[in-house]
Amino acid sequence: MPLYLVSSSPAAAKLAAGARASLHGRHLVRAPHGPVLSRLAALLRFSSQALFLGWLLGERSTFGFGFGFLQSRRVSLSSEAAAGRAAGPAMAAAQPGASTAPQANSSATGVKQALISLSDKTDLAHLGNGLQSLGFSIISTGGTASSLEAAGVTVTKVEQITHFPEMLDGRVKTLHPSIHGGILARRDQEHHLKALNEHGIGTFDVVVVNLYPFYNKVTSGAISFEDGIENIDIGGPTLIRAAAKNHKDVLVVVDHNDYPALLEYLQGKQHDQQFRKMLAWKAFQHVASYDSAVSEWLWKQSNKGDIFPPSLTVPLSLNSTLRYGENPHQKAAFYVDKSLSVFNAGGIATAIQHHGKEMSYNNYLDADAAWNCVSEFENPTCVVVKHTNPCGVASRADVLEAYRLAVKADPVSAFGGIVAFNTTIDEDLAREIREFRSPTDGETRMFYEIVVAPGYTEKGLEVLKGKSKTLRILEAKRSGKGMLSLRQVGGGWLAQESDDLTPEDIAFTKVSERAPTDSELSDAKFAWLCVKHVKSNSIVIAKNNCMLGMGSGQPNRVDSLRIAFRKAGEEAKGAALASDAFFPFAWKDAVEEACEKGIGVIAEPGGSMRDKDAVDCCDKYGVALLFTGVRHFRH
Repeated sequence: MPLYLVSSSPAAAKLAAGARASLHGRHLVRAPHGPVLSRLAALLRFSSQALFLGWLLGERSTFGFGFGFLQSRRVSLSSEAAAGRAAGPAMAAAQPGASTAPQANSSATGVKQALISLSDKTDLAHLGNGLQSLGFSIISTGGTASSLEAAGVTVTKVEQITHFPEMLDGRVKTLHPSIHGGILARRDQEHHLKALNEHGIGTFDVVVVNLYPFYNKVTSGAISFEDGIENIDIGGPTLIRAAAKNHKDVLVVVDHNDYPALLEYLQGKQHDQQFRKMLAWKAFQHVASYDSAVSEWLWKQSNKGDIFPPSLTVPLSLNSTLRYGENPHQKAAFYVDKSLSVFNAGGIATAIQHHGKEMSYNNYLDADAAWNCVSEFENPTCVVVKHTNPCGVASRADVLEAYRLAVKADPVSAFGGIVAFNTTIDEDLAREIREFRSPTDGETRMFYEIVVAPGYTEKGLEVLKGKSKTLRILEAKRSGKGMLSLRQVGGGWLAQESDDLTPEDIAFTKVSERAPTDSELSDAKFAWLCVKHVKSNSIVIAKNNCMLGMGSGQPNRVDSLRIAFRKAGEEAKGAALASDAFFPFAWKDAVEEACEKGIGVIAEPGGSMRDKDAVDCCDKYGVALLFTGVRHFRH
């Protein structure tokens, strides 16, 4: 492309958009309309230099005549002219106030172009300088352009390409054929390139875009509906989707962590389509996740109280690849839910691991069960879980005593289990966990897979780490209420509200002749809170805020009851029994068997066609019977 040296400052002020640098008052210009002038000069028998200088000094009539002559003769511009943009737009850019940055050139001429538009500007300077060193011309928007210029990167503003200003408070910046045509054009289709050539549009080789921080905005606190709407990105997703669709020719990047790989790929002048496909996949996934947040937010804004939308998208982000699934022959991974509804909701998914081996598939399930159970209790409580079932639960003012009682409930099951606390673990509790011997023989030091708590003192964490190199120590935030519970079945998903009811939310209605004592009622409520976390059919026997025995997962309620009594032993006399569902039979069945073993009070939902039999049976043995009206199936 021709170069022109203009020494006078007044003349330089008249230059068309494209002045690159100023050195002691002299301006070296790569004229964006050089090819046009060359064609004009040849046809009009002027030198291109003379024609250009004449235009600079005001002799625009000659230039206008020549350009009109070219148009009348239907002389097509060369690809170089198309890359340099048509003379008409170049003249428009030369108006007062227009930027003097160089016009972008089509990659068809060997000048590669990268479009960068970012909300998150992490590592932007590194990216910009890296691309510039590789010979890329950088096209950018607004704040991104300013940040690049501050980092020493030469930038062409998007409006210099579109010849149209940013408008509608920034809603329209890049939505223009001069941008999207250069992104979407297939380089292997001659008619695509011809169309670009005819309209003076250059191609883009790299598109780097991320989106308005909609998720962060709507989760940052109270936000007006109007403010939320204004934070929905339109141009960004359009650019990303366009570049991802045409990934064979355009590299699209949405994550700053991919900048090093991008630059390395470009330095190697590679043509690996797999790399391009992975970037394209990531781009579409990025937009899909973004749109799911917008959709979720809008549904909640427009459908108050309805938690089941006609369609549902759940954005999941890979947290880790696991060693295996439930069994060694199954591959597995752990994903974190990025739905707005679970933002800052606590739970095992966002727990901090301070120590131990990496978490396994079963570890996550068991830790989740233990944490959900212990989080139900207000008083200092310890829960021991094995295979997602709480086998020991105890609440005491002294959490050390609660720990000992929880293990004592079923020390055989507790060995190799998960221990959860709803209080901070200090040095004394940590030492008790580390040194405690099994109640079965008084010698075997208890072994656990995981300890989870809401916090640890510095010394407590130090002591607990000394128990085992493999012990996983988790710090979790209390699980939130009101979550939507999802569960997969073949070909579909089940969705339901989480079971958040506590004893304070329901009425324990006396249906027997004998009323329970205050201590019996308290025991019944404790047992009822435990039984909701045990797999059905489930029975829990408890006394003095301590689980004595539980029976879980049996196809019939009688077997679960017998397992619970076997674990509770003689302590079951005078204790409370809670059932997750009603008793279908009473006489010579579970209810009468419980009464004969000396149970003091029974809490069950009621609702059986034979409820009167249960009442009559309890009255015969002098047992208090409470109906809760609430079932707690857990499958």
